[in-house]
Amino acid sequence: MRVNRIIEKTYAEGPGCRFCIWVQGCKHHCVGCFAKELWSFDGGYDISVNEIISKIKSVSNDICGITFLGGEPFEYAEELSEVAGYIHSINKNVITFTGYCYEDLQKKSNADMLLNQTDLLIDGKFDEGLVDYSRPLAGSSNQRFIYLTDKISGEEFEHYKNRFEIRVSNKGIIEFNGMGNIKKLQNFLNKKGG
Repeated sequence: MRVNRIIEKTYAEGPGCRFCIWVQGCKHHCVGCFAKELWSFDGGYDISVNEIISKIKSVSNDICGITFLGGEPFEYAEELSEVAGYIHSINKNVITFTGYCYEDLQKKSNADMLLNQTDLLIDGKFDEGLVDYSRPLAGSSNQRFIYLTDKISGEEFEHYKNRFEIRVSNKGIIEFNGMGNIKKLQNFLNKKGG
């Protein structure tokens, strides 16, 4: 499977400390997408399910779940369902983002593999005309929170506040993750850098 990056411990991609995988490749190409570098299926790097599970094992005592982002996670439904199965076997929860609508996923071949392992699905394409950062983790108001199990409660999730994390890689590259007003973050970083 192709991934763009993995963060083993983050507090900016859902409630609690989470393991996060950004998959590489997306066919939706939403207007205003802030992660266009994830569209190409040629970017990122290859990693096996076993390698991912090994990484999870090394931090399993510190995390409460996993978040799948992208790119489009349902392009890798089979592989991610295996990872999610492991997550459930150690009593953790799974959040999956998708540009598809839930109803379309129910008709899509192989999507049920990942749907059956997802506790909270955040569905729908990003809509630049409906930008709304007041809700947790959703970039536009059309995106829905679909609780597929009771492992994450609506009350717990909807009290989560959007935030960013900024990291400096060992190569000196500034990276950020999380959800919120990207333009405000960019303006902040431009002022600090100038």
